[in-house]
Amino acid sequence: MSAKVKQKVKRKNLTSKKVEKSKVKVSTKNTKTSNRNPQTMEELIKTTGYKFTGLKKSEEVEGVITDISKKAILVDIGAKTEGIILGKELDEIAEFIENLEVGEKIKAIVLSPENDKGQILLSIRDSAMDYKWDTFDQYLETGEVVEVRGLEVNKGGLIARFLGVRGFVPASQFGSQYLGKIENLQNKVFKVKVIELDREKNRLIFSEKAVSEAAALAQKQKALKKVKKGEVYEGLISGVMPFGIFVRVEIENDMFLEGLVHISEISWEKVDNLNRIYNVGDKVKVKILEIDNESSRLNLSVKQLTPDPWLDLIKKYPKDKKTKGKVTKLTSFGAFVQLEEGVEGLVHISKIPADLVMEIGKEVDIYVESVDEEKRRMSLGLVLKEKPVGYK
Repeated sequence: MSAKVKQKVKRKNLTSKKVEKSKVKVSTKNTKTSNRNPQTMEELIKTTGYKFTGLKKSEEVEGVITDISKKAILVDIGAKTEGIILGKELDEIAEFIENLEVGEKIKAIVLSPENDKGQILLSIRDSAMDYKWDTFDQYLETGEVVEVRGLEVNKGGLIARFLGVRGFVPASQFGSQYLGKIENLQNKVFKVKVIELDREKNRLIFSEKAVSEAAALAQKQKALKKVKKGEVYEGLISGVMPFGIFVRVEIENDMFLEGLVHISEISWEKVDNLNRIYNVGDKVKVKILEIDNESSRLNLSVKQLTPDPWLDLIKKYPKDKKTKGKVTKLTSFGAFVQLEEGVEGLVHISKIPADLVMEIGKEVDIYVESVDEEKRRMSLGLVLKEKPVGYK
């Protein structure tokens, strides 16, 4: 074999050995890669076979608080990364955050499964609201005084904010110092008590009077325990309104309660204008119908002190009885006729002949068709010499 040929063979053998050695190296490298510990989270997930459940927007999750700072709250919800609460929400629920601690479990809502920074954005507004309403309920039960800020006045009273939630102070729940001056409390902090709440209806009611006039209200509550339904008192008229009269009653020495005599409880007869009958300062006897402990007021009656003319009405005016009456009112459906003081009935339009003129004050002959004692109604008919055509 020539020297050139020997040299070629030698080079070929070396090349083959290099290739084989190279293959061995590659094979060894692959073996090392398959046996080493996972270096990334992705490799770890592959080795364990664990699969993360994808989060959805608006999904409710539960987690453990891992960090609380002025800028953010971190919550471990078992995902790839911790959930985070940040932004304006932290300011809106500042009172709630003050009561949170690291390691505490909390419910949250997913705002974004992953933002542009790879963060899971959460909201705990619902948990904050649960906390606030539980707090309101506690104040209602204990009667503790709280501070609210007046926002805006409307016809019924003042809207006020407490712990970031809007509530309402009715005009009737302000003390005498603020009567007619409610607008002075706009953007002002003042003291109230929670007197009513309903979370489902988002209803939160406060009382300023329960704070500023606490002593007077306590005196009224004491007086309320001394009065009984059905008792009769003499009082002074403190107000005359279109719907009734207010009467101030002295229960004991320097112990007073105010009550309302509704216009329907003034007389057994219909009353249209109370100013023609009463004046502020007049004395009047009243009977207690109901005791309203919530408003510390009494429901009173004047007419209950006189006999009810309807009690003997059936005996005095049986069916088909003929008598005379005076027309007191004309309506589209008939005419009202008074038989005596406090007693009147209706002659339906279908019972009035077309050629018969009915005038207020006119005396007519009538008969009793029926008496409804429960509804206090009497149906009347006209006594006619002849039955008109079409008479029903």
